[in-house]
Amino acid sequence: MKLLSLTLKNFKGIRNFTLEPRGKNVDIYADNELGKTTLFDAFLWLLFGKDSQDKKDFDIKTLDKNNQPYHGLDHEVEAVFEIDGRQLKLCKRFSENWTQKRGTATKIFSGHTTDYFVDDVPCKEKDYKAQISEIADENVFKLLTNPMFFNTQFKWQDRRSLLLEVCGDISDQDVIASKKELAELTDILQGRDIEKHKKIIAEKRKKVNDELEKIPVRIDEVNQSMPDVSGVDPEEISQKITVHKQSIKEKEQQISRIESGGEVAEKTKELREIEGQMLELKSQHRSQFDAKIQEKQEELNQARERFYNSKGEIKSLERTLGSNKDSIENLESRMSTLRAKWNETDKQEFKFEQSDTCPTCGQALPKEKLEDARETALAHFNREKAEKLEKITSEGKELKALADNLEAENTGIERKIKDANEQLEKEENIVIGIQDEIEKMRQKAGQYAESEQYKKLLNIKEAIESDVANLKDGRQDGIKRIQNSITPLENEIRLLESKLADVEYSKQYQKRIEELSLKEKELAAEFEKLENELYLTDLFTKTKVDLLNEKINSRFKLARFKLFKEQINGGIEPCCETLYKGVPFSSMNNAARINVGLDIINTLSEHYGFTAPIFVDNAEAVTQLVEVQGQLIRLIVSEPDKELRIEYPEGENEQREAV
Repeated sequence: MKLLSLTLKNFKGIRNFTLEPRGKNVDIYADNELGKTTLFDAFLWLLFGKDSQDKKDFDIKTLDKNNQPYHGLDHEVEAVFEIDGRQLKLCKRFSENWTQKRGTATKIFSGHTTDYFVDDVPCKEKDYKAQISEIADENVFKLLTNPMFFNTQFKWQDRRSLLLEVCGDISDQDVIASKKELAELTDILQGRDIEKHKKIIAEKRKKVNDELEKIPVRIDEVNQSMPDVSGVDPEEISQKITVHKQSIKEKEQQISRIESGGEVAEKTKELREIEGQMLELKSQHRSQFDAKIQEKQEELNQARERFYNSKGEIKSLERTLGSNKDSIENLESRMSTLRAKWNETDKQEFKFEQSDTCPTCGQALPKEKLEDARETALAHFNREKAEKLEKITSEGKELKALADNLEAENTGIERKIKDANEQLEKEENIVIGIQDEIEKMRQKAGQYAESEQYKKLLNIKEAIESDVANLKDGRQDGIKRIQNSITPLENEIRLLESKLADVEYSKQYQKRIEELSLKEKELAAEFEKLENELYLTDLFTKTKVDLLNEKINSRFKLARFKLFKEQINGGIEPCCETLYKGVPFSSMNNAARINVGLDIINTLSEHYGFTAPIFVDNAEAVTQLVEVQGQLIRLIVSEPDKELRIEYPEGENEQREAV
């Protein structure tokens, strides 16, 4: 697509002007504010109803010296294009409506109308837009016409999507195949995309880490419950019990021999039967409580575990709370700096210095020219000041939102800590309550002698013992001495058996510790595996970044693109920033911005298979422009030129037109 001619009538101060590049490259010279950019504005308004800043609400009317529009004028732009060997004329006219009410002689302003023409034939707006859309999409057209559009008026998300459309994305399998280290990712991912798998890893890591933190608490609990059996030799104790029992047996046989005889033997037999019944009652009574005590002991262990888990949860919440408070303090500091910067910017006052004589002829400049220059400078100052304030305010709001989110999160955490402390107190009370219940059961287990049946048997036993005593007469003294020697042996046996029971309990607790330690090793291995998977996913992302950057940057001669930025936590966040020799677009000088923009236009033109006239504003900043495929219209600031001056680089005759 080439521009053959462009005609402006009463458009933004230009009364009547025709530019005739005739499809060639053209240079347009003039001092500032004489209409160079207006030509580009008119070109875009004709096609899309917007100016070169992509704004719809700009004033196209010609203004008088009091900055008021001239009424009754038609504002018109007409252009002739050459497209695929045929010519197309487009015209757009903006007019005022004046109506006269019945019974009055004066016409009043009632609005505006816009008329559209294609090849001099009037048409409706939708048909006019349809004609233009057949040539090229609006955004495509602006991308190929304005070197600044891609980097200043296109959102970074749209820039990124366009680059991926032009240069092509890279599949996950291509990334994995590019590096041997990533080979095992195929089996790890199992068809999932990388971001989804990262979320799965994060969830698993948290779960495994939580379990790992609980295990030392559980081991400590078991250690506290385990009886001390240091220095205890089970085999030696068993041998001692056997020896003591044998000694008791021998002493009992000795008593039997003393007590042998008819009636004494019979009474003794009755006594043993009663004692057996009493022992059975005692055993039955205690067995009723043994199972309950064991059950309560298990319940106590579970309650203790919940108690320690609650303590661990509170510690974790308190750590998160402290970390958040540090982050809030940092954000507050940054917001304070921004407020100071905002106040400093807001206090900046407009200063204007302008000579009242013409630097060329030395004559006094008209007052309206000075006022226009001052108003323009004031508007520029106010716009820049407002943009700075808006940028500072926006950044402050983002920091405030982050701080508010952290404050809200801390409020929730403090509530959780409060709830957890209340729960901890409940769990502690439960533990104390169960311990009290166990102690009461143990006391009841020893109260077997309180039962009526036991008391009855005891009375019978005492009566038989009295009978036996009367029968034995003087033999009782000898028997008593033997019995007195048996009692210490029985006490020793009970003590030794208690130690053997502690050894058995210790084995069970030790087995539990071993199980927990094994579980800890398994969880540690699982955590290490997840860490390796996380490393591979990060390596995948970084590898894809490198491959994608290389693929896209290879399509451009000058422009390079930063498509990802690394976050503080090591993650990768998508972005799209244009670079030239490592310098970001926002920091480039005007020459670099223009040439990088032209380089981008060349690649996009090749992609879309379409070229359009390229308007280069402030072209005086570039000593050597990048060679382009399309028609080039350079707008050059030239202080000596007080009217638009046209030159054709190809060597055609100079053309001058008055503003």
